[in-house]
Amino acid sequence: MTGDLTADVWLPIPPDEIEGLPQGPTYRFWNGEPDFPADPADCAFYVVPYMKPSGLGIRPLPAMRGVQVVQTLSAGIDHVEPGLHHLRPGVRLCNARGVHEASTAELTLTLILAPLRGIPDFVRAQERGEWLGGFRPALADRTVLIVGYGSIGAAIEDRLAPFELARVVRVARSARTTERGPVHPLTELPALLPEADVVVLSTPLTDTTRHLVDGDFLARMKDGALLVNVARGPVVDTKALLAELESGRITAALDVTDPEPLPREHPLWRAPGVLISPHVGGPTSAFLPRAKRLLVDQLTRFVNREPLRNVILTTGSEGGA
Repeated sequence: MTGDLTADVWLPIPPDEIEGLPQGPTYRFWNGEPDFPADPADCAFYVVPYMKPSGLGIRPLPAMRGVQVVQTLSAGIDHVEPGLHHLRPGVRLCNARGVHEASTAELTLTLILAPLRGIPDFVRAQERGEWLGGFRPALADRTVLIVGYGSIGAAIEDRLAPFELARVVRVARSARTTERGPVHPLTELPALLPEADVVVLSTPLTDTTRHLVDGDFLARMKDGALLVNVARGPVVDTKALLAELESGRITAALDVTDPEPLPREHPLWRAPGVLISPHVGGPTSAFLPRAKRLLVDQLTRFVNREPLRNVILTTGSEGGA
């Protein structure tokens, strides 16, 4: 593929709002509207609309017979994977590594500090005009276990560094060593959970991690521990979490839930010791500038036949769709 590429590129951001897009492709704006902007068969590079209802982003895939790259604007790819079987072999699926780390890590710190320091209680007390004093847990001197130590997990640890923690424990699919210390494999989680005061979930949703946080996982958490989920809702077994919350043994702060959006009458809303935010780890003012930079870089590489960044899988290959 050379700089005179004339195939279509579908973008969920108006192309005239993205400075630096390479010359050559025909840019089409599509952000999930009912009508497609052109024939999907002519699309060579498809950027999936961001934060749309389940199934919408994969709607054009069956007709994208010539697509070469599918680019998400999310860190996770679970919302796209169900449609990959429609694609021919050799299509590269890329995620948005580098876009969401800062904002997701910021929210993670918020979801740790807010329940520990009693912020939800203070907000409710303010509404009642009540001065709610007393001692609260601190983050200092605590052990934080990060389950899912990719770029977002590392960004979370970056922001934990000034808080004088006793220890940060890192867990990922397989063991490795980083500049900050060892990363333990998932198989060691049962032995590590009882040590943690705060357990942060930042792992992708896969067959391995679906309901990773089940009754046994939660039972191994120490009394009074805080579970923070900024990964995906189905990483946690909601029924098992509800049982633990209702017992009062642990607390939770959740940016993602299963189901999602959480229905108005769902018991998780009223469970004791839970703070819920509506999946807002990524959509902040930090998103658009970083997303645009990623797209300019990826499309420049694509047009110039240079290696793409963030390739998660290639369809038709071993481990691909």
